[in-house]
Amino acid sequence: MNSFAAIDFETANEQRTSVCSVGLVIVRDGVIRENFYSLVRPEPDYYCYWNMKVHGITSDDTANAPIFPQVWRQIEQMIEGLPLIAHNKGFDESCLKACFRMYQMDYPDYAFYCTLREARAQLKGLPDYKLNTVAAHCGFTLQNHHHALADAEACARIALQVFR
Repeated sequence: MNSFAAIDFETANEQRTSVCSVGLVIVRDGVIRENFYSLVRPEPDYYCYWNMKVHGITSDDTANAPIFPQVWRQIEQMIEGLPLIAHNKGFDESCLKACFRMYQMDYPDYAFYCTLREARAQLKGLPDYKLNTVAAHCGFTLQNHHHALADAEACARIALQVFR
């Protein structure tokens, strides 16, 4: 697989609908071609301490941010015809589906692949399979971990190796 969209969401709280940022990296023919990042006003619109501690996003950051459907309208044009890939797709796919349900949008049943699962299957002997560990093993130093765009790029770099 050499054309895909790597995606990462950060959430404001324990609710999967509380997406507060999204990062997207588009790979075509094995080359990163474009990327996209946006803050998102979460729903429900409150922040848990632990989530803020992880990603550093606060309610002040997203107070004037667009809501999910507005952001997704920009993304859907970029990902048309591409499979989605995430590191721990269970989380990111569940966020995406929850937001589609929340805003009563028709979910197009995206093909979704997981670099965490593939890394566990192919890259034996790593101390763990966290995004930064796997990225480093694949030759990519993840700067700014838990920034959605940085994480999406790390996922894309991993995918280029594990989905050959």
